[in-house]
Amino acid sequence: MKLVILFIFWLPFAAFAQSDLEKAKALFHQEKYEQASVLFEKLDRENPDDVLINEYLGDCAGHQQHWDKALQYYKKLKALQPKSATYQYKYGGALGMKAKGSNAFKAVGMIDGIRTSFENAIRLQPNHIEARWALLTLYLELPGIIGGSEAKAKQYAGQLLVLSPVDGYLAQGRIDEYFKRYAAAEENYKKAIAVGGSKVTYQILAELYSKKMKLPEKAKAVMTRYQNTKE
Repeated sequence: MKLVILFIFWLPFAAFAQSDLEKAKALFHQEKYEQASVLFEKLDRENPDDVLINEYLGDCAGHQQHWDKALQYYKKLKALQPKSATYQYKYGGALGMKAKGSNAFKAVGMIDGIRTSFENAIRLQPNHIEARWALLTLYLELPGIIGGSEAKAKQYAGQLLVLSPVDGYLAQGRIDEYFKRYAAAEENYKKAIAVGGSKVTYQILAELYSKKMKLPEKAKAVMTRYQNTKE
């Protein structure tokens, strides 16, 4: 009888907590990150080691560009789930965004942490595509004096080509575009369209034409061709 009474008293609290969680998730998906954070923080106080709640809190902070706060949650998630490639990747991404907003001296001090996080994500999940993209971008955009390397960027593009041909061709095109080898970038983006045919692949080629090659008519023709494939 005592157990039944306890269950009856516990049930409304559990239902209320579940309601708060669903409400917080709904706010998050409506991109109301500040409001969602308030509810998730309340839930976090009640369940401080809940992985899902901490991930949502990190993601809310990231969407609001509160990088220190995001890093706090992702660091905690790495400790709670040390074999999770996702949390290594998210920590590296947040650290990278913090570095972008910091002065050059501080940013240089974060590079090893960024690189290590993405490398850990790949070690834990060998087919991790996003971490390879992140490392490719890191090596592409860093000055050579502090570790930038086209050769290393190409290495990750080659790995992407094996894991996902569409990503591989887009990655090779991205490298060519960065170094203003626009004709080579164009060919790689066309290969990505041939293999994948997604809207994104067409948009990337169209943007190359319009923004870099100054060929607006070609850009328009690419998107018209995409529309025709949907008819």
